[in-house]
Amino acid sequence: MTPTAGLGLKSQHYDDAVACDAAGLWFEVHPENYMSAGGPRLAALEAVRARHPLSLHGVGLSLAADADPDRQHLAALKALVDRFEPFVVSEHLAWSTHRGAHQPDLLPFPRSRAALVRIADNIGRTQDALARRVLIENPSLYLPLKGHDLDEVDFLKALVAATGCGLLVDVNNVFVSARNLGYSAEAYLDALPADAIGEIHLAGHGLDEGGSGLLIDTHGAPVAEPVWALYRRLIRRVGPRPTLIERDDDIPVFQVLMAERDRAASELAALEAVGV
Repeated sequence: MTPTAGLGLKSQHYDDAVACDAAGLWFEVHPENYMSAGGPRLAALEAVRARHPLSLHGVGLSLAADADPDRQHLAALKALVDRFEPFVVSEHLAWSTHRGAHQPDLLPFPRSRAALVRIADNIGRTQDALARRVLIENPSLYLPLKGHDLDEVDFLKALVAATGCGLLVDVNNVFVSARNLGYSAEAYLDALPADAIGEIHLAGHGLDEGGSGLLIDTHGAPVAEPVWALYRRLIRRVGPRPTLIERDDDIPVFQVLMAERDRAASELAALEAVGV
């Protein structure tokens, strides 16, 4: 089965996921939640994988840190890749560890040329360890940082050129960052290299409750209409790509998420129908 539109897999939806037979449906999980020797969670993932393709979307490699990826983490990730044979493995363009301390977030960094070399090396180490290409996700940003030598699109292009990695384009992240930092989301998406894009994410956002006026990438709401519009713009240019609906907070019943997933599947089918 060719993956078309999928959902982030939640434990309360294991039975629904196994029972669902929607064409092209796939599921994505954070591998860090399954790095164990056994137990009911791994058994449930085995049952889902028997019915549907899987994608592993990492949150713990800290590729933008000033250190190599943790060897034990890479080994555990490789074991999951070998066991479940995901059609995509991805990670974030961010850091979350520093000298043994782990931060509960995906943090930004100055896009310096030194950072480019370091992150390219970390991506290379990851791809060598996994013996496969990895997709890198664009971050959501809230405030400007000093020290950038490259804009984000050029930084991503340079990583692709240096490592052969692909891109996971989170359209909601583009929308949130563009609104917060004052640039064009459309121009950002138009400049991404089409042949590097291996997956697309769609998610919801919200307004900062502290009154800052910032948009926050909450993953706790339906996909907003402006994000759907950006998604259509992107896939009309680059063609159909496996597309995920992300929901990590205020999670509704499975059927509600499937309705959003089906909307993405319809957008992809419409492109296929006209030969894009």
